[in-house]
Amino acid sequence: MKLSFHGAARGVTGSCHLLEVAGMRILIDCGMFQGSRHTDEENAGDFGFDPAKIDLLLLTHAHLDHCGRIPLLVKRGFTGEIITTAASRDLAKLIMMDSAHIQEEDADHASRRMRRQGKPGIAPLYDETDVLDALDYFGRIAQYDQVIRLGEGVSARFINAGHILGSAAIVIEATEGEESRRIVFSGDLGNRGHRLLSDPAWPPEADFVVTETTYGDRDHRGLEESVEELYDAIRRTLARGGNVVIPTFALERTQEILFYLKEGIRQDLLPVGLAVYLDSPMAISATQIFRRHAEALSEEVGGQLRAGREPFRLPGLHFTRQVSDSMEINHVNRGAVIMAGSGMCTGGRVRHHLKHNLWRPECSVVFVGFAAEGTLARQIIDGAKSVRISGEEVQVEAAIHTINGFSAHADRSELLDWLSHTGKPRLTFLVHGEHEAGMAAIRDTLEERGWPSYRPRLHERVDLLAPPAGEG
Repeated sequence: MKLSFHGAARGVTGSCHLLEVAGMRILIDCGMFQGSRHTDEENAGDFGFDPAKIDLLLLTHAHLDHCGRIPLLVKRGFTGEIITTAASRDLAKLIMMDSAHIQEEDADHASRRMRRQGKPGIAPLYDETDVLDALDYFGRIAQYDQVIRLGEGVSARFINAGHILGSAAIVIEATEGEESRRIVFSGDLGNRGHRLLSDPAWPPEADFVVTETTYGDRDHRGLEESVEELYDAIRRTLARGGNVVIPTFALERTQEILFYLKEGIRQDLLPVGLAVYLDSPMAISATQIFRRHAEALSEEVGGQLRAGREPFRLPGLHFTRQVSDSMEINHVNRGAVIMAGSGMCTGGRVRHHLKHNLWRPECSVVFVGFAAEGTLARQIIDGAKSVRISGEEVQVEAAIHTINGFSAHADRSELLDWLSHTGKPRLTFLVHGEHEAGMAAIRDTLEERGWPSYRPRLHERVDLLAPPAGEG
């Protein structure tokens, strides 16, 4: 019974873990690496295992850093079954198609430049046809709390992770010979008390836990305070005659911000005529998928949808799918809230809006989620006086707000609370976090409790029948 770690090991992105048990090879997630200047090489590199020998892939949720390399996995030989929830299946298709489109565009631009230099062009990591091929391998749909038989002596149960629509932690029961183990994979855990999604379900006691540690070193500001800070940032910016730019993640964060903007208008905390531009084709499509999955939302929001009410629509909302419509926003100099991807500003239309607004002191940029090291968002948050966007140096003069209360990730206290329900595992593996921040903080706290923990290295393989004693 072996467990190996092929992504999010001493890092935040690229989640991918391989469980070998009872003659089966079961992959949990297959995500893209993001943020580093070396990500192209990392994503194109060897998986650390033979894709053709993987029997099953269990997908916790549809964020790119958890599903983004599935088409490459199939392209390199995977022919097994992919199991996930219905909402994650729909969202994963959207995310992977968008990723393929971006990669095709990037490869085309790079190839034209290289050919002008007399060099051969390059191919994208995968294209839209590869995504369509990958979708053929999505099989059984997981329902929360229902046991799925994976093979002789091996079963899985998806439990609500409360992170994004359809997200799950996965509980695997595995027997090999005379030995049985229960292994819990947290996936990404949600922030409790949000109105859009239900709170994460508590895990069972386990022999081994693989847990994310994204915010393991800090707690979030309260949601009510965060909503008021958002409203205040918007009101102050409007009074100065500027625009508010919100770099948004297409899944969950966009829909939550739309929900609270509507609430602010309803409560007369924001002007009724507030112009809001959702400048992200993927976020627009994701919002439509949210409408189709009332069963995966909270009772409040799901109930609104079932009753025919629209929780994400506000009076001044403009959807901009076309590039020409996006460019028109550049002529809006004041009074607008511009929501555009990507959340970490690593690509997408938000970079153009930053280029037009970041240098203006009357404007604001509001970050509402995690920004990995090396990303443009992180540079701005860390106080850079100027940043490089599309080859141009842009001064940072706008007001910068970081509001972590909207985070879709559990904070330190919530992570520790969730882990406390796993009993006292033989070993807790710490992944999906910054090595000397979230991971180290959770390690230190678990050590104080007498719980052994371990921070695996990339491609490290551990014997679960004779695991390491833990790491100090």
